[in-house]
Amino acid sequence: MTAAAPATSAGEPLRVETLPTLPGLGALYARGAAASGRIAAGRAMPGLPVIGQGRAAEGDGEARPLTLPDVAHRVTGVPTVDLAHHLHDYQRLLHEPVTDVLPAGYLHVLAFPLATAVMVRGDFPLPLLGMVHLANAVELRGPVVVGDVLEVRAWAENLRPHKRGVQVDLVAEVRRQAEPGGAPVWRGVSTYLAKGFHLPWTGEPDLPAAATGGDGDERAPAGTWTPPLPTGRWALGPGTGRAYGAVSGDRNPIHLSALSAKAFGFPRAIAHGMYTAARALADVGHARGDAYRWTVEFASPVLLPGTIDVAVTPDGDGTGFAYVGWNGRRHRQHFRGAVTPL
Repeated sequence: MTAAAPATSAGEPLRVETLPTLPGLGALYARGAAASGRIAAGRAMPGLPVIGQGRAAEGDGEARPLTLPDVAHRVTGVPTVDLAHHLHDYQRLLHEPVTDVLPAGYLHVLAFPLATAVMVRGDFPLPLLGMVHLANAVELRGPVVVGDVLEVRAWAENLRPHKRGVQVDLVAEVRRQAEPGGAPVWRGVSTYLAKGFHLPWTGEPDLPAAATGGDGDERAPAGTWTPPLPTGRWALGPGTGRAYGAVSGDRNPIHLSALSAKAFGFPRAIAHGMYTAARALADVGHARGDAYRWTVEFASPVLLPGTIDVAVTPDGDGTGFAYVGWNGRRHRQHFRGAVTPL
């Protein structure tokens, strides 16, 4: 895998904390809600003992620097032998072939709780609630199959300015336990935006071209983008978010119902970004091969129920595929990405 070893912003290797098992997302979201409340209170009342985190202790008025945890979480001995039924439910929902090979999107589902555990740590400086999902970059170096025993790692890195706040990468890696010390067979980098936080601004945001808000409320004006000819159309029912939440464990209220989504400012429930990305990956089909790089940039939320036009086309040099999904009535782009065989 073409990636440097995980390190702090000062270049020091991260400490590795080994957890006994992969955590459950339900308990993590509860911790994340509490941590988000503490961060909000600390920013509102920086001088308050214990929670005051917004200003330097000396009271000199300067913002305290944002620092990522110097730790990587690890879980070893993760079995997959009992995952066949769950895997096949995922494959049917995402329109993947039903086999014993774990697609890249399913490996994201497997590793996502460990990355979330990093984001709900007490020393993680950004709130989980309100985090906007901007983009993903994934490499799958070969097939992972039911029966493989895995090691999963996750950490945060590359905190950097964004014109609306700061963005951060959550990195997760999956290795086969039978190949200790070997390169990861799967690596995913998820990029998130935390609005309202600040780092020294250079005027050059590191922002994917299509990413104007991801799961957030920022949307490109209708009619500003000319779509290609569609190669497919998805009719997504009102229960799409609940169905993906059942197989992924990601039961964020914005995805589950119109009522719960309205509490967070959405008119209706919205589809998970990784559902749409993984569905597009499935549309690429067997031509992607057993090893590939898969990227996605999120532009605007997909309201449920809804219809998405999708185009999967060969890329410019003929080595891979580009895909894009949009609202056909309003010509509003929802996501775009690429799949390139390795």
